[in-house]
Amino acid sequence: MAYLELGGLAKRYRDAVAVADVTLAVEKGESVALLGPSGCGKTTTLRMLAGLIVPDSGRINVNGADITDVPAHKRNMGYVFQSYALFPHMNVEKNVAFGLEERGVAANERKERVATALDKVRLNELAHRRPRELSGGQQQRVALARALVIRPSVLLLDESLSNLDAKLRQTMRREIRDLQRSLAITTLFVTHDQVEALAMCDRIAVMNRGRIEQVGTPADVYERPATRFVASFVGSVNVLPADRDASGGLIVWGAPIPGAKSFASGDTDVFVRPQRMRLVAPSEPVAPETPHLKGKVEQNIFIGDQVETIVSGPGGQVTVQSLSGGAMPCAGAEVKVVWKPEDTLVFPREAS
Repeated sequence: MAYLELGGLAKRYRDAVAVADVTLAVEKGESVALLGPSGCGKTTTLRMLAGLIVPDSGRINVNGADITDVPAHKRNMGYVFQSYALFPHMNVEKNVAFGLEERGVAANERKERVATALDKVRLNELAHRRPRELSGGQQQRVALARALVIRPSVLLLDESLSNLDAKLRQTMRREIRDLQRSLAITTLFVTHDQVEALAMCDRIAVMNRGRIEQVGTPADVYERPATRFVASFVGSVNVLPADRDASGGLIVWGAPIPGAKSFASGDTDVFVRPQRMRLVAPSEPVAPETPHLKGKVEQNIFIGDQVETIVSGPGGQVTVQSLSGGAMPCAGAEVKVVWKPEDTLVFPREAS
């Protein structure tokens, strides 16, 4: 039995389905991301777990106990909100101590646990400052310390890094992940940012329209997406409309795609990650089993350590992503775009 189990959770608001039959098992000490676009139901799921929203149906078990009907204040869960929700009139120390005071923890123990929590997030020296005197990253760490100090059974993070700048987010991703691992605390992390999910969690549950479409490790979700939505949402991807030859093989831009077959009865699209494509000269020979397209370079876009090359062909455009610093074909140059057969993903085309 998993440490945390969500079984068939559902929530409706009038005619709108917010969450539909969400089932998920999380092991003790595991970090799992609920990843998906705005409105997909991930925050509603987290709030049902926290006891802030009552589910219409389904069950929640923690460590073998059914807590579905347990009030929020008795669930012993640490919740870090997107806005941090710090009390502006309290200093850092009192903010962190608040949950312990509500639980009636004795003053001596409370002081010791607050000091330990602040030490873990490296904020001891700022204990007497108020939230308005802190940076965004420091406020985020206060909120994290406040969630950890109660020694929660589960840590819940709701878009907790979305208010930070890009560089600070990268730092905080690493710090939260290191802290979660060192404490071996079971964690559910809600985010719409695929980079955060891939970097911070052991597994990812990709949500869409109130349902979980795939649960897997970051590598599984990225390399082996189970659905068209997962392939499109997690990572960048080129979507290439495909035709069929007489044997059922797929053709893109008039060229066969070796090894790619679709047994669906409807129209089919080929998906290929830009990072898995590379550019070669038109005269360079390509093995028969290697998929390739012929096209013309439209432009090169420099994005720091990488260059995105836009290549146009008879069926549209593809983006090829390469490391910067090397020689790149100029705009107007004829090229071949090649990739490995195992990097071809095939999904049914969506109805327009």
